[in-house]
Amino acid sequence: MSHSSLLEAVADVATLTGDTALQWFGRGVAVETKGDGSPVTIADRSAEEAARAWISTHFPQDGVQGEEFPPIRPEAKRQWIIDPIDGTKAFVRGVPLWGALVAVCEGEHVLAGAAYFPAVRELVNAAPGEGCWWNGARAHVSAVGSLAQATVLVTDERFPERPTRAARWRQLTREAGVARTWGDCYGYLLVATGRAEVMVDDIVNPWDAAALYPVITEAGGVFTSWRGVRTAFGGDIIATNGALASVVREHLQEYDA
Repeated sequence: MSHSSLLEAVADVATLTGDTALQWFGRGVAVETKGDGSPVTIADRSAEEAARAWISTHFPQDGVQGEEFPPIRPEAKRQWIIDPIDGTKAFVRGVPLWGALVAVCEGEHVLAGAAYFPAVRELVNAAPGEGCWWNGARAHVSAVGSLAQATVLVTDERFPERPTRAARWRQLTREAGVARTWGDCYGYLLVATGRAEVMVDDIVNPWDAAALYPVITEAGGVFTSWRGVRTAFGGDIIATNGALASVVREHLQEYDA
């Protein structure tokens, strides 16, 4: 299947996933705590079940990996990676800055990705060579090339497990024009659509990152791990527009001894 066909497919799955979760948004759903300390609700599980059913119907030979349930067909060459609600902490508090993330990959090569924000009605999807699309129009990162004019974002500025990162982040924010914690996948949406310049995350799983890699890169941005590797599977993320890619990584990037 071509990248353009997968571009449409990830958008379809993300929309289905997000709209399923939206049915529970603002309804005061019960919150459970998973083994890793993160929250989960019936909305997360129902949305992922809807995505898995769609993929099994339309792509029965493909594997599926999601945050809430065990893998399906893990031996398959092509894998769909799902985060039904990225930003569950926002979701359960009635904050609309959460999204559904869907990617399709071969190994660590992301073939297409989509992020859908049903509470604010925004969809971005992208595939290598096909561009990044925002509600049907081409999306582009900003051209801001000065930190003093930049908006920089982070999911959690405390960096509780890495105090040296916290210090470097604070220095970056002192030089930036605006620093905010519009985090989770919403921050990457803002970078890809030119409304912010930098978004970083300290700890991510593949389902948090895979869909966002082509979204940022096809919009003209740069997406790396904190060690500067261009990958969605590095365990952490620095995403920037093109103009500030080098200067931001001079502040934040970690290097092997």
